[in-house]
Amino acid sequence: MIRPSLACLALLLTVPAAWVASAAPVPPPPAPAPVLILTDMALDGQGGRLRHARIGVQNGRITSLAALRTAGTKLIDLRGYTVLPGWIDTHVHLAYHFDRDGRIATETEPPLDTATGIAAAAWDTLMGGFTTVQSVGDPSEAPLRDAIRDHGFPGPRVLTSLGWIEGDASLGDDTLRAMVRTRKAQGADLIKIFASSSQRVGALPTFNEHQLQVLCDEASAVGLRSMVHAYRSQVSAAARAGCREIEHATYASREDIEAAVAAGAYLSPQVGLVVQNYIDNKDRYIGIGNYSEAGMQTMLHDLPEDERVCYIAVHTPGAKVVFSTDATAGAHGRNAEEFVGRVRRCGQAPMAALVSANALAAEAIGLGDQIGRLAPGLAADIIALDGDPLRDLSAVRRVVFVMRGGVVYKWVGARR
Repeated sequence: MIRPSLACLALLLTVPAAWVASAAPVPPPPAPAPVLILTDMALDGQGGRLRHARIGVQNGRITSLAALRTAGTKLIDLRGYTVLPGWIDTHVHLAYHFDRDGRIATETEPPLDTATGIAAAAWDTLMGGFTTVQSVGDPSEAPLRDAIRDHGFPGPRVLTSLGWIEGDASLGDDTLRAMVRTRKAQGADLIKIFASSSQRVGALPTFNEHQLQVLCDEASAVGLRSMVHAYRSQVSAAARAGCREIEHATYASREDIEAAVAAGAYLSPQVGLVVQNYIDNKDRYIGIGNYSEAGMQTMLHDLPEDERVCYIAVHTPGAKVVFSTDATAGAHGRNAEEFVGRVRRCGQAPMAALVSANALAAEAIGLGDQIGRLAPGLAADIIALDGDPLRDLSAVRRVVFVMRGGVVYKWVGARR
C-alpha cells in the first residue's frame, strides 16, 4: 500500500473535537465482503503452530481457522510466508518525533507539524507489523487514538496514558489520588508513574513505596491499569505496592526481579532498540531537555546492566516478560529490533519472544479477549513475514503483510 499523504491525514488530528462531534451522521458503509486468507505456516500467538490454516475474516474479526471459500469471498494467498497475529508494543512514545530541522521536536513546534509527526510515527509503527501500541505518553496522543478508533485513520490501535505522574516524597495521599483522577477524567487508558528519575540523570527514587501503593490502588479503583517507570529497588517496591506493569528495571537485583514475579507484575526490560537508537541519533537529541552527552554515555555504558536484568527476568520461572521497546523519535517502525535483542542478548527463546508481543502483551494491556491470538471471534489483526522467525530471527524485519481490524494496510508482492 502506498504511504498516505501524512500532511493531509494529520489535518484530522487538528480539528477540534466539538466540530467532529457536531458533524452530521454518515450512513454506515455496506458490510465488507468476507475474506479468506490461505496459509501454510502460521503461529497462533500463544505458542502454537497452525498448519494450512484457512483464516476467515469478516466485519473486522476472525470467523474461522478452517474457512471455506464461498461466492463473493476475497482471497488473500499468504502461503510461503509465516502468518501470525499483529504485534503489540506495550511501551512507545508516538508523540516523540524529529522536527523539520531534524531535531527532537519540542512544544514550540507548529501544531500541524506536530500532528504530522505523530501520524508518521503511527504509520511507520503499523508498517513494522505492530497493530496495537500503548503510548505513554502525551496529551497530543488522544486525538490520534480517537481518529484511529473512530474515523478510520490509518495506524495501530492506540492506548495512551496522556502523560505521566511524577513528583516527590512530599506529596500527600489526597494529592496523589487527585492526580490519578485527573488523568481518568482526561480520558487516559492507563496511569503511568515515574517511581525513579531518568537513567540519564541518576535513576534515583522519586516516590516512596506508600505513595506508589496510593497511586496504583487509586488507578485500580477508577478502573485503570498502572505502569511504573522503575530502577533499582523501586522495582520490588512497585511490585509490593500492587502496581501492574514495571518498566526498565535497570540496576535491579535478582531479589527485586523475583519479588516482582511473585507479585504477578508484568516486567518490561528493553535491550534491543531504545539505547541503540539514542546513540545512533544522539546529535538530534543532545541539548534539549535532559538529553546530554553524559546522559547518553551513561545509557550506553550501562547497556550490559539492561541485558543482565533482562536475562534474569526471562529465566525466572513464572515471569511475565512482555514486549516493550520505549520507542521514540528515530525508532518508530523498527520496534521489531527488540525481538533480536531479547533472543541474542537475553537468551529468550524465539517463540517466547514472539508470544511476549502477542497473547502475553494483550493480557498485560487488558485486551486478551480481543487481540493477540489467531482465534475465531478476535480482531483480525494479522501480519505475515518473509521467512520463519523461529529459524531465522531476521524475518521479523521483513513484514510483507499487515491487516488491522480486517483492513489491509500493507501487502508487498501481492499475488494477483
